[in-house]
Amino acid sequence: MKNPAAPPIIELSQVTKVYGEGEGQVRALRGIDLKIDAGEFVSVMGPSGSGKSTCMNILGCLDTPTSGTYRFLGAPVGEMTADQRALLRRNYLGFVFQGFNLLSRTTALENVELPLVYRGLNAKERREKARRALAEVGLSGRETHVPSELSGGQQQRVAIARAIVSEPKVLFADEPTGNLDTATSNDIMALLTSLNEERGITIVMVTHEPDIAAWTRRIVRFRDGLIESDTINKPQRASEGIE
Repeated sequence: MKNPAAPPIIELSQVTKVYGEGEGQVRALRGIDLKIDAGEFVSVMGPSGSGKSTCMNILGCLDTPTSGTYRFLGAPVGEMTADQRALLRRNYLGFVFQGFNLLSRTTALENVELPLVYRGLNAKERREKARRALAEVGLSGRETHVPSELSGGQQQRVAIARAIVSEPKVLFADEPTGNLDTATSNDIMALLTSLNEERGITIVMVTHEPDIAAWTRRIVRFRDGLIESDTINKPQRASEGIE
């Protein structure tokens, strides 16, 4: 149950982002307000150039606003140094991408261990945590497989295991089903739903597919650098569980 005294995990206040100068200036964000509480599963939608990717880059501490404020668990991200933002990313955030972004000559287990290397964990701890993460996404027995030996859905599961192995507060998913067929997409969405509901991981997901957004409890739509709508959704459920 949400603590009413707890701050939103994510809070944007009048955030703008401007690229370039003069006639070439682009106002990617035009003063947006957005709050996301711990434990939410939010999809972000909008046409190309709507500002959704810029917003996600700011939320993921990959970019900074031109003006306005971004607070993460109440802490003002805009006042942090680049090193402090990098620590925030490392310790609190996980990322899943459309293209999986796995190291091609590295086993599934070693791919999942990678974030723990940067945290300074010893080899035994890394291996144990990586094995648990792979088991959680349904890939026990695939630890020694390299990406080319795995299906697209299995590769995305490895990527999700890598994102959750460091126990992030927020998981950012950028078109996580974009390279997958419908059945595999539903498996991945069922997995993300279970991580949200059972582990309480806050998930913010960019998608252009309405049937994928339908899995989430909230849909935020961007247009022309503004939030066009922010609606509560009754998420769909898969007829069968994940394998």
